[in-house]
Amino acid sequence: MNDIDIDIDVPVLIVGGGGAGLTASMLLSRMGIESLLVTAWPSTSVLPKAHVLNQRAMEVMRDAGVADTIYAASTPAEQMSHTAWYVGLAGDHGDYGRRVARMEAWGAGGNSPEWLAASPERQANLPQIRLEPVLRARAEELAPGRVRFHHELTELAQDDEGVTATVADRETGETYRVRARYLLGCDGGRTVGPALGIVQEGVRDLARVVSFHISADLSRWARDPEVLIRWLWLPGLGIPGVLVPMGPDLWGPESEEWVFHLNYGSEDGRALDDESVLADLRTGLSLSEEDVTVHMISRWTLEGVVADRYRTGRVLIAGDAAHRHPPTGGLGLTSAMHDVQNLTWKLAAVLNGHAGDALLDTYETERRPADATNVQRSLENAMNHIAINALFGGGPEAGEEENWRQARRLWSEDPADADFRRTFLAAVAAQSMEFNELGVEFGYTYDSAAVVPDGTPAPENPDPVRIYQPAARPGHPLPHAWLEDLDGRRVALARLVRPGRLLLIAGEHGQAWCEAAEKIAAESGLPLDAIRIGHVEGDYRDLRSTWTAARGHTPQGAVLVRPDRFIGWRAHGAATDPVAELTTALDSLLAR
Repeated sequence: MNDIDIDIDVPVLIVGGGGAGLTASMLLSRMGIESLLVTAWPSTSVLPKAHVLNQRAMEVMRDAGVADTIYAASTPAEQMSHTAWYVGLAGDHGDYGRRVARMEAWGAGGNSPEWLAASPERQANLPQIRLEPVLRARAEELAPGRVRFHHELTELAQDDEGVTATVADRETGETYRVRARYLLGCDGGRTVGPALGIVQEGVRDLARVVSFHISADLSRWARDPEVLIRWLWLPGLGIPGVLVPMGPDLWGPESEEWVFHLNYGSEDGRALDDESVLADLRTGLSLSEEDVTVHMISRWTLEGVVADRYRTGRVLIAGDAAHRHPPTGGLGLTSAMHDVQNLTWKLAAVLNGHAGDALLDTYETERRPADATNVQRSLENAMNHIAINALFGGGPEAGEEENWRQARRLWSEDPADADFRRTFLAAVAAQSMEFNELGVEFGYTYDSAAVVPDGTPAPENPDPVRIYQPAARPGHPLPHAWLEDLDGRRVALARLVRPGRLLLIAGEHGQAWCEAAEKIAAESGLPLDAIRIGHVEGDYRDLRSTWTAARGHTPQGAVLVRPDRFIGWRAHGAATDPVAELTTALDSLLAR
């Protein structure tokens, strides 16, 4: 490499400035790892894209230092507690806008006992068009001059020691060379993956969707303030639509801006013509041209794909570059954040000399199955919506009168329609797999070389989609618990895990494990903290016995928590030589 002029030498080059890339930049900075982010786009997203951020994603945002900013701008919890289905929105008779089903969603806005028990964070809702500027500002604050929009990767080559990239500044036309130990591809699969022959595998072109970002006063018709997502059957078009408020200052029915999705069949050519879809927008919502301002029209196809590999040498991919989802379930952006949460602590450990390069292989081993599950769940959510819409009957060819006749069967008093109504409501009830999917969002587990098994069986879960069962078993997420420190201050257990640092949690009589951790950290420089938790004794009191119930070890035992808040190792009791036992576990977990 000595004969090549290098303009910038950096440990990590991030390609892509969306949710995955900006999150990676923030987390690496928080761990003291220098990075350079380049993205071909001149600005953050201008599209009305992903908006729901689940609890684990908000834990990642807490690590990045932007959670409170997001909550301040997000939909208020009480205005995202439900979702509902309607026939039309507005029109010339009383059946327009009739609600035919309603469902509690996202743990009733985060207030259900299960959601409160899962995490100290609640879900948030902030459209990506407003989220990404928050992430960009924070990334730039943490890494001044190292977040570069309108800088495009044009070439890359790698060897055994790193990656050499050519980047073009699209503002000035100048190019420069970057040398990095590792490259992280977060570019949606546009450049990095194809350059390395990475292939996206899965289902494509299930449907065509046209999305409108609009300003309109819909408060007269969108009357349910607790409903975030409105699923509309549009008799005048014979196709479904989806209506979601976008704030920014007011939410619910008073929202100033909205995103409206129209779902067309994969062969429907109307979706490709602006005048046709604008006419459908006005017909579907029964609005005149003067009633609505259209800011942007975007088009996309329903697909669910996963990359055949996540790593090629010194290059790793994350987010949309590694997997793309239907939006149903809100698992796309959140999965991207989980990807980089998993990857960045491992990069930091390797770059700081605390782990072997083989630790990075566990990124794909852990994240690819989790992402594949999320893609499959998103597809199943989408297909069930398609089944619900089919039950309305009619369609584009049936005509408005027939579409209304079919829809009115849902509130008909004719006994002949009772079974039809029950079938419809059963199909809607099944959609709890999208709006009550705590097991999917929070309960996923890892099985890799970065987890040291303890020989215990996985707990049986009667419904892994809807039910999350907290357990401090290796490979499982750290259970949530409220603690009290020695000064009487209340603290969430999750927030004791500091960026890039391992945390050993011993039982109230596990001082020997803490002393072993402190000795290893002092001698090796390993970022390892240690605490004891008990009812009375220890550094922290278990206020509600939540941790004691979930920890799965005796008062003399301990668990080791990875920086991404997954359990890496567990000792059920005391050890004859805790330093040796803990060192062996760390060597295995960190591929040393």
